[in-house]
Amino acid sequence: MTSGEPDGTALVVVDLQNDFCTGPTALARFGKDPAVLDASVAGCVRAVARARERGVEVLYVRFVGDPEFQGASWRLRDRALGKQPKCLEGSWGAEFHAVAPAPGERVFTKRACFDAFLAEGFEEYLAARGVDHLVFAGLYADVCVDSTARTAFQKGFHVTVLTDCTTALHLPYDAVLRFMRAVYGARTITADDPQAWTAPMLRAEEESCVLPPD
Repeated sequence: MTSGEPDGTALVVVDLQNDFCTGPTALARFGKDPAVLDASVAGCVRAVARARERGVEVLYVRFVGDPEFQGASWRLRDRALGKQPKCLEGSWGAEFHAVAPAPGERVFTKRACFDAFLAEGFEEYLAARGVDHLVFAGLYADVCVDSTARTAFQKGFHVTVLTDCTTALHLPYDAVLRFMRAVYGARTITADDPQAWTAPMLRAEEESCVLPPD
């Protein structure tokens, strides 16, 4: 909201980092057509440009997976599945891929966790800026995007997922999007759709029909 966007919309770019987007680590992990991953990255680049054109604030979330940040359950899972730490702090793999924060654009770091609301200062920043609508781009729809969107919905944020700016890692992508629509009421549209950049609103007659909790 660099220009004071009236409806409190912010674009959240999730984990667009080398170890998730390119190179041997990303490609071995993705295990699908690399063109799908490339298309998602290109969509994120377009989304950042659209947001800046519209004066919508762009927020970046990054992951670091250094062993010292991992909890016991995380380390046990990695040992059991033969996983190696990714996006080590200070490494090439942790660097942003294809995007770079402009001056004044904020970056929030997740330390061995999926949910951006666990990143220091993220929720407080949204509250201070009056953000109530999060537009998601980045990786992956069924992991970190989903984890953050789930918390966002439960905390009262409107959720939009840009379908041309993400893809799924473990689950069928269409099923992930259906789940988000059904459970979080997520709007799932492309970055080119003007509706992506405005918060959903109840009409006055709909607000009057909302029942109080039991």
